[in-house]
Amino acid sequence: MSRSTEHANILREENIVLGQPAEPYEDAIRRCGRMLVDGGYVTERYVEGMLARDRELSTAIGNHIAIPHGTNDYKQYIKSTGIVVVTYPEGISWNGTVVHLVIGIAAIGEAHLDILGNVVDNLETEEDVLHLVEHGDMETIRAVFYDKGETSP
Repeated sequence: MSRSTEHANILREENIVLGQPAEPYEDAIRRCGRMLVDGGYVTERYVEGMLARDRELSTAIGNHIAIPHGTNDYKQYIKSTGIVVVTYPEGISWNGTVVHLVIGIAAIGEAHLDILGNVVDNLETEEDVLHLVEHGDMETIRAVFYDKGETSP
């Protein structure tokens, strides 16, 4: 499987939701979990692990980004690596932090690390994130997750 094909399976177009109205952060985690379940990446039990992980340590990482994912105890409920993305232009309160970009992850092995590395490289500042959330379309969002040298799936 080529890298581009592998990435296409990890982040599919239907797993990007733009312009979501504000909601409680627990609901944002459940939304991402539901998208991962619907995408066939995880079983229902993994969503419990995502909520548990955030109770242990907030998955809001700064720069208006949160990356909910399951605890190690719930990795057994992952079927395949997948990423989902939801933007919240109004922002949501996440354990005292305002978040505008939520990236839900279910990962087997290291397949997601390149993609997340691109996120870090492309969204270095709060301004980068806010610009993406306010002005980004589907292709712009997808481009953040892929190497500049790759063909975006």
